Amino acid sequence: MSSNEPAFHAYRGSEPPKFAHPIELEYARMLDQQGVAWEYEPRTFVLERDNGGRVAEAMTPDFYLPDVDLYVEVTVMRQPLVTRKNRKLRKLRLRYPGVQVELLYRRDLERLGEHHGFSVSAA
Repeated sequence: MSSNEPAFHAYRGSEPPKFAHPIELEYARMLDQQGVAWEYEPRTFVLERDNGGRVAEAMTPDFYLPDVDLYVEVTVMRQPLVTRKNRKLRKLRLRYPGVQVELLYRRDLERLGEHHGFSVSAA
């Protein structure tokens, strides 16, 4: 782990996480600060295959919380822009009914940030 990567104590993955967006790092820090075990993008769910059997659509939730068996996707996209993400989430829930997955929107992350001391606007 390089000196500018945070040291995570509750992280349960095997490789150091490489976050796609700053809000993911902030959420990971919050989970870690609270001592919540987490993994980053540990599983991709196939949503559609083409006629040749190749993956045509998939979803990889940002976080997995193994102690509560919950996947979490975080987004700071404005509400009108999350239509595609919501559609994928509905497909995931239909195709994998035993999988619990939650989508945290900007407003959810802002509330968490107020309570746990991180800024969504900076992310």
